[in-house]
Amino acid sequence: MISTQTLGLIAGGFVVLASLPQILKILKSKKANDISLPMYIILNIGTFLWLVYGIATQQVSIIITNVILQLFNLTILFLKIKHG
Repeated sequence: MISTQTLGLIAGGFVVLASLPQILKILKSKKANDISLPMYIILNIGTFLWLVYGIATQQVSIIITNVILQLFNLTILFLKIKHG
């Protein structure tokens, strides 16, 4: 039987991987016109709060997922501002 921690890490991995195509597309095209700035601002706030929650509850899978996701979301936000 798979542990809940392992399940959380696998799920988190898929969530993190979902951001990669967007980052790669922006880097390749140098365009981010279709990216919603308010959406990524709100998403970054939410991801940060999930990270705080993971730290407060000492849930490793939530911490790891949201540290990486926060970096990816901030990358998209930066690229949106730069190319958008």
